[in-house]
Amino acid sequence: MDQLLLTEVAPRDGLQNQPVRIATADKLDLLSRLAAAGLTRIEAASFASPRAVPQMADAEEVVAGARHLDGVALSALTMNLRGLERALACGTPQVATVVAATGQMNLRNINMTLDQATAVAMDVIGRAMQAGCGVRAYVAVAFECPFEGPVDPGIVVRLAERFAAMGVDEVVIADTIGAAGPAQVTGLLRALLSSLPAERIGMHFHDTRGFGVANAHAAIEAGIRRLDASAGGIGGCPFAPGAAGNVATEDLVLLAETSGLATGVDLHALVGAVDFAGGLLGRELGGRAMPWLRRRFASAARDGR
Repeated sequence: MDQLLLTEVAPRDGLQNQPVRIATADKLDLLSRLAAAGLTRIEAASFASPRAVPQMADAEEVVAGARHLDGVALSALTMNLRGLERALACGTPQVATVVAATGQMNLRNINMTLDQATAVAMDVIGRAMQAGCGVRAYVAVAFECPFEGPVDPGIVVRLAERFAAMGVDEVVIADTIGAAGPAQVTGLLRALLSSLPAERIGMHFHDTRGFGVANAHAAIEAGIRRLDASAGGIGGCPFAPGAAGNVATEDLVLLAETSGLATGVDLHALVGAVDFAGGLLGRELGGRAMPWLRRRFASAARDGR
């Protein structure tokens, strides 16, 4: 059966801007539950400045504690060389780095121009690869920027091509503020796939306008088999006004099931992990499919299945 490869980003992208501080032990418990549900690609932490992203101040402890998880490809975000040094020092097997596709997003986020941010990312990629570390390279605000509006697809394609030429494991196209619709996804992927193979491209969607699953389906129809998702739909970028939660992992697993794609994810166990995360954050979590999933599993329990 054709397979959809999901990268679970709840422990990093999902938690990074939550107002409730989560203890390291609880983060590790969540990671274990996600792994037990069958998620084999997990972004666990961010080596950002603790002043800028206090929720991620324990990145070293989280990575060290999660490296024992069997069958899990662990990654962490590194935006600069200092972050990379920290990631390498604690044995992070794969890092992710990000460049926004617009000048204003880079200036507001990391106080760099687009050219400066690209140069830093290329340096991070080169040094990580020299150290034997895997790399996922993101192009952020690939469809629309909160400061500049719609983004020129040509800029996104050029950045993706530069990252791919460096030999990264995966180039991830991110709809950071959830502004895209399926037609925009199809159009950008048509341009990307003219120069890059589908197996080198991942997609990262937010559900701000309710199009997250529809956009994921458009990507799948275009031949993409690598998608980011966040258990329970938690997330949002603290540096991008208007960015709501990520597309929910459970929604994409259900989409895969109905599309003839395997994910290896146990939905019942995943719902349990989402409920655990909700307990940590003090609110009920869940994607668009969650009410139906709860009814499905409650009915199965009553029937003894």
